[in-house]
Amino acid sequence: MMKLFILSNLQLKKINEIKSIPNVKAVTSRIKSMAMISSANSGTGVTINGIDTTGEKSISDLYTKLIDGSYFDTKLKYPIVIGSKLAEKLKVKVKSKVVITIQDVNGNITYGAFKVVGIFKTFDTMFDQANVFVLGNDLANLISFDENQTSEIAVLLTHNDFTDSVAAKIKNLFRSEIKNGNLVVRTWNEINPILKMLNEMTVQFTMIFVVIILVALSFGIINTMLMAIMERVREIGMLMAIGMSKAKVFLMIMLETIFLSLTGGVLGLFISWIIISITNFTGINLSSVAEGLNSIGYSSFIRPELGIFFYFFIASLVILTAMFASIFPARKALKLKPSEAIRQDV
Repeated sequence: MMKLFILSNLQLKKINEIKSIPNVKAVTSRIKSMAMISSANSGTGVTINGIDTTGEKSISDLYTKLIDGSYFDTKLKYPIVIGSKLAEKLKVKVKSKVVITIQDVNGNITYGAFKVVGIFKTFDTMFDQANVFVLGNDLANLISFDENQTSEIAVLLTHNDFTDSVAAKIKNLFRSEIKNGNLVVRTWNEINPILKMLNEMTVQFTMIFVVIILVALSFGIINTMLMAIMERVREIGMLMAIGMSKAKVFLMIMLETIFLSLTGGVLGLFISWIIISITNFTGINLSSVAEGLNSIGYSSFIRPELGIFFYFFIASLVILTAMFASIFPARKALKLKPSEAIRQDV
């Protein structure tokens, strides 16, 4: 499941139009702005997110990432939830006061004092350090923003595969606003191209490993079939002596190779499906390298998943590898002379 973002001063009633699009799971609005956050010890630039807590829960699982405090479950005025890395930098904790310096819609610099009510920690270190969350009404009042408008609508899909199709439908739905430059539609891979690049690199590295494995498989197939031919020299010679054509001998050896490889391949894919299904349910904990993974936006707790296309793709590669690997043993068999092969006692 991935997010799709619309950046514009879009009225909240537009949310219902987006919800009606197939494969859209949840939608919520946010007010976002750049700001400076400071404590008694330090200060830094952040993105301040004014959210609707109920709607945000349907979009993200940030409320489950709290390591201290609560998710706006407080009666304090002007609550704020910040990341653990930012808390370390500012040297603050729950109930500490921070000051937000921000520019309002009129271009004036304004200030607001907020109380830290929660500290979260996600798998993305940069996100934790650069984002803070406040109530949408509090941020709207601080910057004199119209509460009936929003600066961002976040859309959660039922599956990441629908990202491009849903984005196209949203662009078509609001084509007039987009044409006038009042609205921008961006998918997650446009917002975070580095993450997209890392995903593509992972696929490329995986394919390199698959090629290496298939090359090793081809040598194993060649060795196995050569041994099978050496053990059946007399049988092959007899078949050729009674009139079996070289094409049929070649086809016989190739089909035997393919059937053996396909049997092993299907069994291997079935075992991998079982293992992936189990690990997808239980998850894989890579906490020993969590810091490195988190620094590039990856979670240290992963749930592997493979689409059905991948299994058919691998099965096809195994068959092709078997076909190419069977050529050398088959040519070896074709070079046998029937008169000499029949006399051999292997």
